[in-house]
Amino acid sequence: MVIDYFIADVFTNKIFSGAQIAVFPRADKLTDEQMALIASEINLSETAFISNPSGDAAARKMRVFSPLAEIDFAGHPIIATAFILASCGEIQLTEGMTALMFELNSGDIEVNISSLNGKPTFVQFTNKVSSVIDRYTPSIAELAEFLSIKPEAIDHKKFSTRLVSCGFPYLVVPVWKYETVRNAIFNFASWSQSSAPQTAAQEILLFSAKTPYQDSNFNARLLGPNIGVHEDPPVGSAMPAFSSYLASFEFTQQGTHVFAVDRGDAKNRRSVLNIEMDHKGQPELTLRIGGEAVMVAEGKIHVAE
Repeated sequence: MVIDYFIADVFTNKIFSGAQIAVFPRADKLTDEQMALIASEINLSETAFISNPSGDAAARKMRVFSPLAEIDFAGHPIIATAFILASCGEIQLTEGMTALMFELNSGDIEVNISSLNGKPTFVQFTNKVSSVIDRYTPSIAELAEFLSIKPEAIDHKKFSTRLVSCGFPYLVVPVWKYETVRNAIFNFASWSQSSAPQTAAQEILLFSAKTPYQDSNFNARLLGPNIGVHEDPPVGSAMPAFSSYLASFEFTQQGTHVFAVDRGDAKNRRSVLNIEMDHKGQPELTLRIGGEAVMVAEGKIHVAE
């Protein structure tokens, strides 16, 4: 069995930037085992397998796999899949905006594709999230030690460190400077000796409200015991927690907030995530997360039936 697939760079408008995502637009015949093996073989952070069991032109079922396991929800594959389906003619675009529904393991996701002259230009999906927020976190000294930064680099005036979970817990740590985010190095030995592992969070979302780029408001980076020292992984899955974190502060007024978060830099596959957050002072937030994408590659893979 020979199956077509495509690779897109997501949350960027420049090739060889952003996050690489593989998409199989017609994966109806693949078994769970085959999907897992293919994702392991392609070895990108996420691979999406698309099927259309209902036959509805405006709906698709999506399964997402990392090289190690299936993932119930991930934002990057949603953007990549909508962009690739539109680019390859798998869905018919209407001028201006085209609405889709993706069925993930975590539930249905509404997707809108903006287009111009029959080509996709921007993809946005809607997600409603509820969070659990804990203000009990490691001390500033501990945080600084396992991030290999100075204690005074951590912002404890405007923001504060909080543990936020929208299903997966993140230790969200604010720092004053963009350079601190970029230069931080995770220290596993210090982490294991601190109170941090007791929080249940295994990933730290380090961020700064300062960035040298005019198209973003925050720079964010994920670090942790399961992330390589030199890695700068995609942050899309952490955006619900980050948005909930921002909404948890009293100075965040109720209403719709629009902001952009970038990851990486010009030399490290920079991504820009555009977020609209409806903050109504309730536990549930409505988020609209969007971005651009570019096509990088297409190919065929041979699968034993």
